[in-house]
Amino acid sequence: MKILKQTIYFALALALIVSCATVSASSDAELLAKDHQIVAILPPVVSITANRNTDSYTLKQQQEAESLNFQNELYSWMLKRKSQGKMSKEIQDLQTTNAKLKRAGYPETPLTTAEICEILEVDGVLTSNFRLNKPFSDAAAVALEVLAGVSASTNQVQASLSIFDCQNKKSIWNFDHEMSDGVGSTPTTLVDELMRQASNKMPYVSK
Repeated sequence: MKILKQTIYFALALALIVSCATVSASSDAELLAKDHQIVAILPPVVSITANRNTDSYTLKQQQEAESLNFQNELYSWMLKRKSQGKMSKEIQDLQTTNAKLKRAGYPETPLTTAEICEILEVDGVLTSNFRLNKPFSDAAAVALEVLAGVSASTNQVQASLSIFDCQNKKSIWNFDHEMSDGVGSTPTTLVDELMRQASNKMPYVSK
């Protein structure tokens, strides 16, 4: 049993074997971000490559589930940095963010980021996009793959983060990242890697 647990933990620890990233920011990004008091994290836009065995309804469900997973991981990451004294921004509670967006009919009703700012009553908005070639496996599925000696296919991930300044109604910072995830990769490991690199340039995080 101990060996089994160690094998599972080892499998879950394997991730992010290849990555590259680019960042861009407006000349006044640091200045504008400094004035942000409350920041909202929008549900990420997630797209998953469809395969022959996945119908459109199932694919939509997978994308919605991964969107909430990534949003929660981004929120947890930023709260952790705030508790460490590396961020001073107030992060709007996800329940509040999502409830306000739902009442406004989003995402079924198209809204500009400026309109979302007004609805959420925040100073800045963090938007994100994740493109996956397959959904993330749960822990049990990963463990079975490893213990059975079956090699899981690599998950190619393209991710981007953007900060929108609500007062000036413009995007002030953008981070693009491409990576290949191995066996055991999860939204947690992906966001940790993504934010580890992004935080070096993100105006919200103290260096």
